[in-house]
Amino acid sequence: MDINQNNQKIQKIKSALLSSKNLFVSSLVYGEKYTGKKTIIKELFNDFIWVDGSDFKKLQQTLKENNFIVITNFEKINNLDSLNFENKNIVAIYNKINLNENLEKKFAFFYHIPSLSQRDDLKSIIEYFLNEAKKVFEIDEEIVLKKEDLDLTQNFKSLKKSIYKLVLYNNISKNELDSILYRYFLNNFDGINLYKDFLKIFEKPLIQAGLKIYKSQLKLSEILGINRNTLRKKINEYFKDRL
Repeated sequence: MDINQNNQKIQKIKSALLSSKNLFVSSLVYGEKYTGKKTIIKELFNDFIWVDGSDFKKLQQTLKENNFIVITNFEKINNLDSLNFENKNIVAIYNKINLNENLEKKFAFFYHIPSLSQRDDLKSIIEYFLNEAKKVFEIDEEIVLKKEDLDLTQNFKSLKKSIYKLVLYNNISKNELDSILYRYFLNNFDGINLYKDFLKIFEKPLIQAGLKIYKSQLKLSEILGINRNTLRKKINEYFKDRL
């Protein structure tokens, strides 16, 4: 399945890039990091010679010896004027949004890949990763994800990670949780006053979840069976930065 199949703009970009594959032209594919630029180019130009722009010496040598080249991390190149793109097919991946005059002189075509927050097919992308995660964790039941729980700060990278985490967290069993905590304690059993420090691992998320569900310290203190003042002290201790 093509994760971009529901995005007309991306499909048009892929079509335009593919039509120029056998021509001696230079194309710059640009946008924020982790927007899928490399995946798109790999799908279309995997048979080209790939070189990292951060290795300038190797890049110069590759340009001398080859005519069909993909350059990754193009934003890391400082000495752009010394690169000769004539009679070559160059596809460059640029992890920035803003273009400068030197880039406009060097490339014939520019293709902007938008961030996930700007895409109109975000729902289908979320569904794609959700189905992928369910398959990995062998989960059949329906899972509903809340948009506010998803992380788009690093586009595909953070979105996929947040979805996998949520799927795992929503389906973890008590035995699996015990195993995770056991492994954590085993790897961090060092120091003094460990009981008090480790107790926070249980108390903080317990209180945080309770406050979200009941939205009342009085009600939560009743549910937990602890004094209201004790609960308030713990809230001040664990969440003082939010108060």
